[in-house]
Amino acid sequence: MRGLSRSFAVCVAGIMALAGCTNSAPPPEQPAPQSSDALPGEGVPSVVPQPELLDRIGDDVAVRGKVEVVVDPLVDQQTKDLAQQVLELAGADEVAIREPGAPATDASLRVRIGERTSPAVVKGLQETRMNAPVPMEEEAYVLAARPDTQFEVFIGASDPAGAYYGVQTLRQLVSPGRIAGVTVLDRPAMPLRGAIEGFYGPPWTHQERMDQLAFYGDVKLNTYIYAPKDDPYHREKWREPYPAQELGEVRELIRQAGAHHVKFTFALSPGNSICYSDPRDFQALQAKLQAMYDEGIRDFSLPLDDISYTRWNCAGDERAYGRPSEGSAGRAQADLLNKVQREFVDTHPGVAPLQFVPTEYSDVEDSEYKTAIRGALDPRVLVMWTGDGVIPRQITVSDAKQAETVWGRKVFLWDNYPVNDFNGSRGRIMLGSYDKRERGLSDQLAGDVVNPMNQAAASKVVEIGAADFAWNDEDFDPQRAWRAAAEYLAGKRLAGDSPGVQADPATVEALLAFFDLEHMAPVANGSAWLPPAPELSRRLDAFREAWAGGDRRAAVRDLRAYAELVAGAPERIRAGAPRDFVTDTDHWLTATDQWGQALLATADGLEARASGDEAMAKARFDEARWAVDAAKRIRSTTAEVRPAGQVLVADGVLDTFLTEAPGLR
Repeated sequence: MRGLSRSFAVCVAGIMALAGCTNSAPPPEQPAPQSSDALPGEGVPSVVPQPELLDRIGDDVAVRGKVEVVVDPLVDQQTKDLAQQVLELAGADEVAIREPGAPATDASLRVRIGERTSPAVVKGLQETRMNAPVPMEEEAYVLAARPDTQFEVFIGASDPAGAYYGVQTLRQLVSPGRIAGVTVLDRPAMPLRGAIEGFYGPPWTHQERMDQLAFYGDVKLNTYIYAPKDDPYHREKWREPYPAQELGEVRELIRQAGAHHVKFTFALSPGNSICYSDPRDFQALQAKLQAMYDEGIRDFSLPLDDISYTRWNCAGDERAYGRPSEGSAGRAQADLLNKVQREFVDTHPGVAPLQFVPTEYSDVEDSEYKTAIRGALDPRVLVMWTGDGVIPRQITVSDAKQAETVWGRKVFLWDNYPVNDFNGSRGRIMLGSYDKRERGLSDQLAGDVVNPMNQAAASKVVEIGAADFAWNDEDFDPQRAWRAAAEYLAGKRLAGDSPGVQADPATVEALLAFFDLEHMAPVANGSAWLPPAPELSRRLDAFREAWAGGDRRAAVRDLRAYAELVAGAPERIRAGAPRDFVTDTDHWLTATDQWGQALLATADGLEARASGDEAMAKARFDEARWAVDAAKRIRSTTAEVRPAGQVLVADGVLDTFLTEAPGLR
């Protein structure tokens, strides 16, 4: 766990002199809240992203009747709305929101949300026996639910985003009729956390982007970079203003991002046609950025990836920078970026430092290009990097340190996972765990954004893992985050359809079985950096061992139990998961149904063989073969993902077993 040794500017014990009375009457006397089954110190709820400190301090706090929420001016409207929604889902009949000093209402529970150093919040935290340091960083918060008859919950925050994140944690602490009696101290490990829509193929729809932005708020991601390769106004037509309809959609996205404390980062990719030395092109670039600034955008990126730097787009660049080369390209790009940083970013209030994707965006080897960038680029410009490879097998602290050396600054990770827009990913949907990212990267990176799939809703599985890692990499557990993704999709969410606070256990288990079948993740050449179907592989290995050892009936019994879970997973997911997730994964669910039936039929065939009924065994093996043939005919389409191909399910594991099973004697 991240210890409390990092520097904090304020301690609760050190600011008790600031404490004062709340501006409200005490709540009416109530019967003691129903206790949770867990004893103090046990049964700590699961919260994603994992907080720095989460401790149980007593019984749960009851939620019933009328709940009063007292908020400081620090708390924005979206946080008030979220608090009301969470408390109503928890069982409150009425939620009243007021400011300090306004007349108190007769409530069974009071929730206090405010500045972490305000006297009322400090006093409330002290009375919950929270004597640990209070984080001062941006987006930090502290939460405590009083485990006595005071019926109060306190959330103290560093800023509006911290208050919002505190309520997002509160959402995960509620169950029907109660709030867990816990204390939470929390802050993000990385300042920038999110996703970059930077893939090839069908861009996300406007509605998918709106949903993603709401979802990012749920999981404390604070960055969305708009950079779809197939948006013509992002790349080919970068000089042209967005038409009215598209601009209207951008306005909606900006508002949606703000409502969920997400930085909407506008990216423009002019590298295929820009003339670096032509002032008219710079004016066109500046005009495009100005138009977005006027709409409210304060974060900008200039990706210069996937372009040629062995040719110029105009004769003037050769006169200005010399013959085309890696070094001359680096000098030209640095000049452009410095000019944007100094003449646009620095002259526009509120704009964050410029972000940049270099043409050499992977590996850690030095080059003439990197040397030119390192020597000339304004040190404030953030450089994005994909790891030691376009799609790396792992991302280590050592690699990130080497990247810092060659770029002359801490790099901003563009993580090419779960993106599935390359030939090696043909037929795949990436539902594996967020793994092989080393703890400690938060000290070495400027931020972490993942490049998701064409399938927006399905990308949430990996995005949840990335959110957990970027928030608290030192305590990160890939398997815990993977299960949290299943729980989120099974109902423990607010974004999307069917919002709720509790996950359906049957849907969770079905999703985990399905995720396992789609766990394999490839590098560019198609070989795996995440293995295929690890849980299914484990169970099949156990079956083989038991069968070879002579305990054939037990072997088949255990195999069939898991085969029933796999075969039933698509129906359970279609009934219990969000509609957009089901739509995104429809072909893979259909194929899983066929593969699951094949596994069931194979288990029946092996059971018949163990009983000596070879005719029945042959019939069941034939059924399995027919189901496999049907599964192999299912294909994705270019309308949903590029490249399309035969839908793959646990390939190399399930197909191998089904081929070898009829030969087992």
